[in-house]
Amino acid sequence: MLTTGDMARLSKSTLRTVRFYEEAGLLSPEPREAGGQRLFRRRELDKLKLASELRQAGFSLDEIRSLFEVKHRNTSGRSAARELVAELESRTRQVGERIRLLERLRADLVAARRAIEPCENCADTNFPESCSECRTMLDAGDLPPAATVLWDLRR
Repeated sequence: MLTTGDMARLSKSTLRTVRFYEEAGLLSPEPREAGGQRLFRRRELDKLKLASELRQAGFSLDEIRSLFEVKHRNTSGRSAARELVAELESRTRQVGERIRLLERLRADLVAARRAIEPCENCADTNFPESCSECRTMLDAGDLPPAATVLWDLRR
């Protein structure tokens, strides 16, 4: 059996996170012992880890709860499996879309960093007004969208 502290430590989260998921109904502790301490079975740690990863991937609590409850809200293995397979296919597509978005964003941010790095040597006394006429920026050609927005370059 695991204490709340064990759950936090083993999942690399916090006590607050464990309590949050418990209050949200995603974790089920065993009945409190005489000392009042909450104890969890090992499977609850696995649920905590999965829930945390799903949250980090952008899933809402309701979406996570729905996944966790599929098996128990169905009356047969066949219907539960069909529902969960369909749900997992849908979630897999969503994760794929998020990955593609994150890859595009990452590429844009890397390109923006590279475009703006030469400005670390800028000694222009008219900064930031001079940026729109700066040779470094003008010679850079087409700047990535993140650079034009974050460096406030109106072209």
